[in-house]
Amino acid sequence: MKRILALALILLPAAALLYAAEAPEQTVITGDSLESTSTDTETTSIVTGHVVVTGTNLKMTCDWMKSITTKLADQTDTIGTPQQFKYMLATGNVHIWQGDREATCGRAEFLPAEDKVILTENPIVTDHGNNSVGTGDIIEIHRNQRTVTGKNVRLTLPPMKDLGFDKNQPPPTPSAAQPAAPPAASAPTR
Repeated sequence: MKRILALALILLPAAALLYAAEAPEQTVITGDSLESTSTDTETTSIVTGHVVVTGTNLKMTCDWMKSITTKLADQTDTIGTPQQFKYMLATGNVHIWQGDREATCGRAEFLPAEDKVILTENPIVTDHGNNSVGTGDIIEIHRNQRTVTGKNVRLTLPPMKDLGFDKNQPPPTPSAAQPAAPPAASAPTR
């Protein structure tokens, strides 16, 4: 439980990793090749080789990416018109940057309907703003719940203040705010 709490403290700011509150900008995807298939309701696209995704306060690179978009209710076609992002899977040397934060992993799965991102295959989440790093077998970021969960996590945090005592400092004297300890009872004399 302590490990999960500590992971949440370091990674909650990273929950914004893929969900920025900035003005939206066009999403641009480039790669070596594209294969796209459409039905009446959705389009599945696979981009391979040197994949780069840029968008609102986001840059992602990977080797392979699959995305599924669905047509909006008032659309008549799924190609060439605005679509709703349904799912994305990025694999192979995944690297995501957003603001002061970055994540690397072998596999990143984006589930927008659940406001969830799942990082697996040696995920590393770094917050350069507070010099913290979180790693684990799996890291899940749940945006609207403001939670982060992980398994077999390791956190590297900035140095903590030494909470021990300094042997060269005399012990503090009791103050008015702290009642003094009662005097020790003396043994009765005969």
